[in-house]
Amino acid sequence: MNKISVALIEDHHLTRSGIKAALNDCDDIAFIGEAANGMQGITLLEKTLPDVAIIDIGLPGLIDGIELTKRFKEFVKAPINSNLDNQPKVLVLTMQDNEDSVLAAFAAGANSYCMKDVMFEKLVEAIVETHSGANWIDPSIARIVLARMNNPFQEATIPAGVPSVSIHGLKPEDSELLTVNPLTQREREVIELIVEGYSNEEIGEELYISLGTVKTHVRNILNKLSCDDRTSAAVRALRAGLVN
Repeated sequence: MNKISVALIEDHHLTRSGIKAALNDCDDIAFIGEAANGMQGITLLEKTLPDVAIIDIGLPGLIDGIELTKRFKEFVKAPINSNLDNQPKVLVLTMQDNEDSVLAAFAAGANSYCMKDVMFEKLVEAIVETHSGANWIDPSIARIVLARMNNPFQEATIPAGVPSVSIHGLKPEDSELLTVNPLTQREREVIELIVEGYSNEEIGEELYISLGTVKTHVRNILNKLSCDDRTSAAVRALRAGLVN
C-alpha cells in the first residue's frame, strides 16, 4: 500500500509541529510539507500536489483557509493537471464550528471537516477516509451539514466569489432506519451524546452507567445502524431522524 502524502497549512507553530511529529510516526502517511500562511500554502500545494491537504480556516493574511481551499481546488481542476491519477483532497482542520464557516468551507471545495480538538486517531481516520474519496464530517458539525441537506434552498452566508455546492438529500435506506433498526431508549440517549462529541467515559458519567455498559450500547448501535465507527453512526442517526 502506497503512503498517503499529506501537507499541512497551519499558522500556529505548536499545533503545526505537534501534528507534523504525530503524522511522521504513522506508517501509512508521508508528511511532505508545511506552511504557516495562505501565500506559502498555495505555493506548497501547487508544487507538491499532496493526496490530502490539511488546511486551517483561520490563516493570517489575504488568503485565509477558505480562499486557499478555493484556489487549490481550481488549480487541480485546471487542464494542466488533467492527467492526475488521483485528485488531491482537502481536509479542513479548525476550531470554527459556526454555520458560515462550515458551509463556506464545503462550498469552496473542502472534502472533509475536522475539529482541532479531535483525538489524533480520529484525525488519521479522517485523512484515510478523505483520501479514499469519502467525506469525513466531524460529529459536532454534522447537524449543520444535514440541516442543509434537508433545506437545500436555504440561503447561506458564503464569501463572494466562492462557488455554491450542492448537497444531496437523504438516501431512502437512511430514512427507513427508524423502523428497520429501532434503537432502545437508552441507545437513543447514547447516540445523542455521541453526536454531541462525548467520549465513552463522558457518556458513562452523564448517564450514570459503567464504561462496559456504554461500550455494549455503542456496539449495539453500530450493529443496528450498520456502521463501522462512531462518526458514521452519528451522521447516519442524524440523517435518519434518530436524534432530534
